[in-house]
Amino acid sequence: MDQKLLFLINRQWTGPMLDRLMALLSSFDAWVPPLVVLVAVLLWRGGFRGRALVICAGLIVGVNDGVVSHTLKQLVNRPRPHQSVDEVRVVDLARARPRILAVLLPPKIRISEAPPDLAAIQGHSFPSSHTINTISVALLVACFYRRRGWLAFLPALGVAYSRIYTGAHWPSDVLASIFLGLGLTLVLLGALEWLWKTNGGLLLTALRGQHPSLINS
Repeated sequence: MDQKLLFLINRQWTGPMLDRLMALLSSFDAWVPPLVVLVAVLLWRGGFRGRALVICAGLIVGVNDGVVSHTLKQLVNRPRPHQSVDEVRVVDLARARPRILAVLLPPKIRISEAPPDLAAIQGHSFPSSHTINTISVALLVACFYRRRGWLAFLPALGVAYSRIYTGAHWPSDVLASIFLGLGLTLVLLGALEWLWKTNGGLLLTALRGQHPSLINS
């Protein structure tokens, strides 16, 4: 079932415009400049809510990506689709500087060939760090900005889908990573909220008095 769905998304439900869009969504490098600008704006003009969001997102993504995702990849060691299956389309942006300009160029597409010895492959397919990180940030934006914030799930789910489309992850990897990202983020945000309510006043007494909650300010 996993492979059938992969082939539908990766080999059949495709097109030239989708190739470019999905390659762009999967390329973190292309999104670094606008993300840096967005973070700078939130820190400068976002008030307490914007700054709290940036700090919480940095801490939670750091734990999710650097600790949980990295550890699970080493433990599970699942090969990516393009590492283990023949005829998977590997879709990527063309080379360009800055990276975002690659969307104007035809994407790079190659067809995978399964290696003779799968045991020799170091697999990083599960979980999908892209999916966990973007879903985590989307949930945080929704928690901090409520109705308008839920729109953040649109690009996050687009990134998740793109990881299957480009041949980087199995559908089951992405689905599990969505729930993993949601669960981890809720737990960690709850912990940060508790810390702010119980200990925030120790260092930032005035600020804690003005904003007794991180997400309900």
